[in-house]
Amino acid sequence: MTPAASYAPTRSAPMGWLRRAEAWLDDKGKGAWIAAMVLGFIFAWPLGLALLFYMIWSKRMFNGSCSHRRNRRHGAHRADIRATRRSSGNSAFDAYKEETLRRLEDEQEEFESFLQRLREAKDKAEFDQFMDDRARHASDDDSGDHLGNDSAEEDRRANA
Repeated sequence: MTPAASYAPTRSAPMGWLRRAEAWLDDKGKGAWIAAMVLGFIFAWPLGLALLFYMIWSKRMFNGSCSHRRNRRHGAHRADIRATRRSSGNSAFDAYKEETLRRLEDEQEEFESFLQRLREAKDKAEFDQFMDDRARHASDDDSGDHLGNDSAEEDRRANA
């Protein structure tokens, strides 16, 4: 017995130009949709508005299509990583490969932690500089106020 789904009629009607444009924009990603919307606003604002409403209605603005496309691109890279973990049949080479991969992973973790410490040190230095500048400006303002008040009072005494 064959399933009923195999008897479902298939439609091979050609796609209209709107469907082709939609497919092309979907293939290019969220940036292409945004660019089309901006161009629509520039050349004919109702077209840009219509694209904006369509993007919101169809959830194209919030579906993360760029991340899905990026994951598809890097899927081959992940397959390569899995392939490097398989045994080659040569135990000496496998041991060397495993040790090298472990060492590289450790170095990558150390480097990433170094970058994090470097960012934190840079942030701290910028914050310290900001606080020093703020304190210097506050002390300049305070010293300038005293001088200004003294000279204004001296002028009043001289005029009296």
